[in-house]
Amino acid sequence: DELAKDQRPMAEKFAALAHSRSDCGSFQNGGDLGAFGHGEMQSQFEEGTWAIKVGEVSGIVDSDSGTHIIYRTA
Repeated sequence: DELAKDQRPMAEKFAALAHSRSDCGSFQNGGDLGAFGHGEMQSQFEEGTWAIKVGEVSGIVDSDSGTHIIYRTA
């Protein structure tokens, strides 16, 4: 809901929300986990990432390490 309300470009507003709301260490980089390939992340997270197109935001993705909202940039 917060992403939809914000008028900034998606990359900017996603990074701001990740920085303020995430409990993952990636919050320091606006939620950016960097590039990764198949087999490098938990399967639920990877499936959530590959299920969306570049530039899209996922719905809620639950994994063994928590609950995620993914913004795919590449």
